[in-house]
Amino acid sequence: MSQESKSEAGSAKVSNAELLNKLKIDSDTIEESSRYPTALIVGGLAAAVLIFIVLMFVVSGDKSNADGPRSSTSSQALQSEPIETKKVQSEPTKSVAANTASGSGNEILNASGYVVARVRATVSAEIMGRIDTVLVEEGMFVEQGQILAEIDSTIAAVDWQLAKARVSANEQRLAAIEAERSEAARVLGRLAALNDKQFISEAEISRARSSVDATSAQLKALRAELKVTQLSAQRQKEFLEKHTLRAPFSGVVTVKNAQPGEIISPSSAGGGFTRTGICTVVDMDSLEIEVDVNESFIGRVFQGQRVLATLDAYPDWQMPAKVIAVIPTADRAKATVRVRIGIQLSDSRILPEMGVKVTFYEDALNEDENND
Repeated sequence: MSQESKSEAGSAKVSNAELLNKLKIDSDTIEESSRYPTALIVGGLAAAVLIFIVLMFVVSGDKSNADGPRSSTSSQALQSEPIETKKVQSEPTKSVAANTASGSGNEILNASGYVVARVRATVSAEIMGRIDTVLVEEGMFVEQGQILAEIDSTIAAVDWQLAKARVSANEQRLAAIEAERSEAARVLGRLAALNDKQFISEAEISRARSSVDATSAQLKALRAELKVTQLSAQRQKEFLEKHTLRAPFSGVVTVKNAQPGEIISPSSAGGGFTRTGICTVVDMDSLEIEVDVNESFIGRVFQGQRVLATLDAYPDWQMPAKVIAVIPTADRAKATVRVRIGIQLSDSRILPEMGVKVTFYEDALNEDENND
């Protein structure tokens, strides 16, 4: 082989070895190259977490700033809502606009209570007896003195007739004794004239005077007995009238408790079969409102204070009223004080025992408003 060919072969081997060396991968290089991607990944994750935290802080701060005025606005709105509601509630209807237009006070207290009647009576009998007739029904208007019911009065009527007969008998006896006394007085006068002429004795004059004195005493006794029998007859008449039950005042019958044929008594001595009342009469002109005010707020209530009342049955109808009196005692169990409120109008819609809500104002009711 020639020298040139050998040199070419050697150069070819060298070049092949260099190529193999270039293709060979160094382990250190692999380790160093593998470290760079891991560090980049970790650094990227850390930067992302840091950016996320910063963004969350910024967003939360903006959100709190954005919600701050909104919450204050909502609180202001909530605070203003009761004021608007009170304004709506305190606006009177046309029927009471004139009464409340001049009031300058504000609402200071709300309470609830019931409509009650100051003049109310359950008509009963003072005696025990059987009911003959009942002349009333619920809802009927009765006048004072009107007959409501009658109790069996047969025996009472007979007793009254007997008492009147005794009075009549005593009157006849009294008339007879008066006649006898008059005759005795005339006899005494004639004997006295004869005695002056000495035609009769003193004994006859004495007997005539004794007769006059005796008849005078009998006359006094009969007059006293007549008075007794007259009082007895009057008593029997009063007892007879107790069998007729009359209305004590004008009003409306709200409850009917008895029927004809039942036994009535002033007490329940007869058990469940005995009635203690005929009916209940209510004077509708005496209706007023009673409320229980907590004793912690009773200092805000005074006599003559202006009040607006609203019946639960008619929530859109407000009635002018005023405080009549504060009852000077407290309920220990409920820690309340009872207040009487007078209604300044009369209406058929106002009924006893109705529920009512009242609003007290800080000013008093003017006299002009009261007269209206």
